[in-house]
Amino acid sequence: MKLILKYFPDLTDNQKRQFEMLEPLYKEWNEQINVVSRKDIDELYTKHILHSLAIAKLIEFKPNSKVLDVGTGGGFPGIPLAILFPKTQFYLVDSIGKKIKVVKEVANAIKLTNLEADHTRVETVKFKYDFIVSRAVTNLPRFNNWIRGKFNTTSRHKLKNGLLYLKGGDLTEELKEAGRKYEIFDIPDYFEEDFFETKKIVYIKAF
Repeated sequence: MKLILKYFPDLTDNQKRQFEMLEPLYKEWNEQINVVSRKDIDELYTKHILHSLAIAKLIEFKPNSKVLDVGTGGGFPGIPLAILFPKTQFYLVDSIGKKIKVVKEVANAIKLTNLEADHTRVETVKFKYDFIVSRAVTNLPRFNNWIRGKFNTTSRHKLKNGLLYLKGGDLTEELKEAGRKYEIFDIPDYFEEDFFETKKIVYIKAF
């Protein structure tokens, strides 16, 4: 929790409580359903929660904006972002039902009222969103195909509507194949922990 406050010192008491509850909840659920790798569960705040919150260093989601988290797994980056932006609407989807069960249970336990989660594939999602977020679900060309047509055409943020994709390593070839204009933001510009050394946010405009 100290790590979160290091980079986000202005949390409300309720937000602090919600972030504090995540570790015991995920440890409990992880014993039943493996949504966080066994070796990472003790570094939940660095490798999952803070990593998710890197997006918040790039953009502050406005009230009533809509964000889709694709392939959310155990709820990342959607749950940490939903805590940080309580007036933004988050919709989390994953094709694995047991992972969505954990997402719903965690969200209910910490009383997140701005988040919905569904066991579904993104191709079946009917609504449109201001931003889509994800953590390295697949390669970017394939992912772009999945999310085509899912964006609102009107942008309300300084950053135009689009994809915010958390990924690490050398993305040169993958981004060439994606064939769309992109920007890369290095997470070490925001967080100093060694884990983030090669981690990036890839931003691709929707239009």
